[in-house]
Amino acid sequence: MKKLGLVGGMGPQSTVPYYHGIVYGVQRRTAPDFFPNLTVESVNVFHILDLCAREDYDAIAEYLLEAIRNLHRAGAEFAALSANTSHIVLDRLQQSSPIPLLSIIDATCNEALRRGYRKAGLLGTRFTMTKSFYRTPFEEAGIEIAVPTPEEMLYVDRKISEELEYGIIKEETLSRFQQIISAMKQRDGIETVILGCTELPLLLNDGNSPVPCLDTVQIHIDAIVDEILK
Repeated sequence: MKKLGLVGGMGPQSTVPYYHGIVYGVQRRTAPDFFPNLTVESVNVFHILDLCAREDYDAIAEYLLEAIRNLHRAGAEFAALSANTSHIVLDRLQQSSPIPLLSIIDATCNEALRRGYRKAGLLGTRFTMTKSFYRTPFEEAGIEIAVPTPEEMLYVDRKISEELEYGIIKEETLSRFQQIISAMKQRDGIETVILGCTELPLLLNDGNSPVPCLDTVQIHIDAIVDEILK
């Protein structure tokens, strides 16, 4: 059984379901009296978002690499980043990381393929929605990615940073997100929506979304549990 090193704090609202999902996910597949050994290294999501805004990707990579090195020193045999936006520097991290990294993007892309989707909408921070690091793996797998209009993107990004990062859930925010997804379904023909920020499952799910959701948190958790149990 492998020891996980989880880079958390991106933000705390998503780190909690990661921890809960992983330990109980392993328990369900092993024994009622067993929880896995893992280590969490919590970082500052707002520092990462500030570096993203300045496009200082070297600084982001070094900041996250220090967290990964701490996890390695704590005995972790592989690591995962509990956020989507931070994967903007995944290639750089993989080149220097002392342990393997399990990508949330690859896990989500694999799940989209398993479900047979060919056109997906993408919601997340503006960096996730506008940069190629998220879009490219899906398009290489034959899945077309659609994003909101610039005005809609601004709203989504603002609500993530001003509300969801703090665990604030508002009915009017949900209603507007539903309208944006419905517009993407009509305008772009999306079959599913990628919840490309790990706080978005706090707001959206299959029960209230106009199209089925690809919950990147749960998908990533399932892949992490699989890796722990290898």
